[in-house]
Amino acid sequence: MMKRKLMMVERIMYVDSKTPLNCVFTAKISGVLQEENFKLALEKIQRKHALLRSRIDTSSEQYPFFIEEKEMTSIPLRIIERHTDEDWLKESEKEWFRLFDDDKKPLGQVVWVKGQDVSEILWVLPHCICDGTSLVTLMRELLSLLDDPSLELDSYQAFTSVSDFLPSDFNTKKKVRKARFYLLMAKLFFLMQRKSKIRNLGKNYVIHWKLNPETTTQITDKCKAHGVSVHSLLCASFMQAFQDVQGSKAKRKVISPVDVRHFIPEIKQDHVFAFAPTIELSLKKDIHDLFDHAGQIKKELGEKINKIEARELLWMGEQMHPIVDRMIKMLKSSNGGHDITLSNMGKINIPSKYQNFRLETIISPTVAFPWLNSNTLVTTTYNQQMDFTLMSNEDFLSRQKATEIKDKALELLTSSI
Repeated sequence: MMKRKLMMVERIMYVDSKTPLNCVFTAKISGVLQEENFKLALEKIQRKHALLRSRIDTSSEQYPFFIEEKEMTSIPLRIIERHTDEDWLKESEKEWFRLFDDDKKPLGQVVWVKGQDVSEILWVLPHCICDGTSLVTLMRELLSLLDDPSLELDSYQAFTSVSDFLPSDFNTKKKVRKARFYLLMAKLFFLMQRKSKIRNLGKNYVIHWKLNPETTTQITDKCKAHGVSVHSLLCASFMQAFQDVQGSKAKRKVISPVDVRHFIPEIKQDHVFAFAPTIELSLKKDIHDLFDHAGQIKKELGEKINKIEARELLWMGEQMHPIVDRMIKMLKSSNGGHDITLSNMGKINIPSKYQNFRLETIISPTVAFPWLNSNTLVTTTYNQQMDFTLMSNEDFLSRQKATEIKDKALELLTSSI
């Protein structure tokens, strides 16, 4: 039975027992689905992934622990009658604020927005147990099992601590000195910070849109012609849009998460895992052309990815547990040094055709961060359509301003083609 301490990044995404922080990932289906198949599918998925059989214990130890429960109930299925094409959005916003605080219920739920011929399926998971790749895996598994409940999933051994990912030649003694120095510097940093009582009290929101296949293909082709990535062009476009709309308030920086599986192959594509190293990228002041910006960002991203020591980052994080609460307080009260967190999940690897239904489209994950700077953009590509969800809080960035930034970024993107 699994019992392990939450990693530092998991603790940050957990926040605390009273604060929900959930990811919601949506798929739109055409065809007829069977309720009994949902139950069979969710049972098999829960058997595969230990985190979906676990609760979070905050009372027995100094720090929170994941504890696998023998008597855990099945993953709940909430069924809502579908009336409009926007019902999924209302349900997504509701699920942002679900607290997974029942020790006998799993850290996950599925919502079925059920129509006669069209449905949306929403996976709802606390961010402390999943990243974007985890969400894609769970949706792929669910759709496969809904179509054919006889399929079997291969289970995997849950890791017991970050030490499981450390190489045999990892010099812990040498790293301990470095960790102690960083911890001391962090404590001094927090001591010097003024305590801020500023909090987001406004409403969280999401703005969702898609690009048609023609525009998506044109952007992809233009990026290839200029030798840049779609991700670097998106970063350049949105940073420039923030600059154009917000002027001197803009930070000219984005934070970009990277899939940890690139660095630690023991964490497989189909494993549920929460840690994603992040990279800060910036607009250079002496560059004016959008594709020149994208080229510089691509170069900067490549250089920083090559420097990531993911195993050491995981281990170093474990030495920072004494200051996690202060990190969370700072995130809740600090403007941060970036305009937006931009997560590009790329092409989604889920089949579109099944025996009994069709996957019409994927909607990028939504999330309502409790941080003061809650600006988040998530993008996915499915069936040659780029999909975007832009999220923030009215107190920090009004929906009107966010819409202006989105429109400006699209103008930059499409004028370049």
